[in-house]
Amino acid sequence: MYALIQTILMALNIYWWIIIASAVFSWLYAFNVVNPRNQFVGTIGNALYRLTEPALRPIRRFIPDLGGIDISPIILLLILFFLQQFIIYTIAPALLG
Repeated sequence: MYALIQTILMALNIYWWIIIASAVFSWLYAFNVVNPRNQFVGTIGNALYRLTEPALRPIRRFIPDLGGIDISPIILLLILFFLQQFIIYTIAPALLG
């Protein structure tokens, strides 16, 4: 059971970094730091979009429009942090204790 909890926490941690990478990539793309016509850049951007958009889309439906500022990644990171802490301090002691 401990291995399953550790695997779930590792998956949440990896997804945390994917969300951060997606946010940074979107800034680089918006400010024309990366070449959007480059095939490698397009592939990375598409992969990050496909990995993060299903989790970000429901959050974007509920937050108000802030005029070009997207805070949905921050909200998703807070949700992931809460899930990690809930697993560590509530679920893990109940299952392993």
